Amino acid sequence: MEILGTYIMDKILERYERYSYAEKVLVSSESEIQGNWCHEYRKLKAKVETIQKCQKHLMGEDLESLNLKELQQLEQQLESSLKHIRSRKNQLMHESISELQKKERSLQEENKVLQKELVEKQKAHAAQQDQTQPQTSSSSSSFMLRDAPPAANTSIHPAATGERAEDAAVQPQAPPRTGLPPWMVSHING
Repeated sequence: MEILGTYIMDKILERYERYSYAEKVLVSSESEIQGNWCHEYRKLKAKVETIQKCQKHLMGEDLESLNLKELQQLEQQLESSLKHIRSRKNQLMHESISELQKKERSLQEENKVLQKELVEKQKAHAAQQDQTQPQTSSSSSSFMLRDAPPAANTSIHPAATGERAEDAAVQPQAPPRTGLPPWMVSHING
């Protein structure tokens, strides 16, 4: 029994040492991990502070801490950034202009099509009006206006207008050329 007791006791001690060792390893790894996290946190915090300082410098703030060489480097960096910005802006403007030119050409084509349609509709409307109006009335009225014979001298006697008879005899009155029929001229003059 003693052998059995010693054997069991050895097994218990062995298990205890094993678990105790595993616990030590676990605790040490946890503290190591925690130490790593603290170190990583400090590194990231320093990076954030550096980035914030650079951002302030780029905005023209906190420049007192910079020496001449650092200011020159900052100026070069800003000029380089400005070149990239202008290049991108110009590219976008060219693309926009190109797009607007395409739209202009499209609208011009659409305008030409609409103008053709309008001319065709006007021609069709004129042809329809010509068919509905009798041709005799339009031709006779245009004939009277264009080919009217010169009106006879139907002016009032010169003596009635207060002119002397001698002046009227010396200067013959030519009928006005109005292109109106004689019966209309006599009404206008009379």
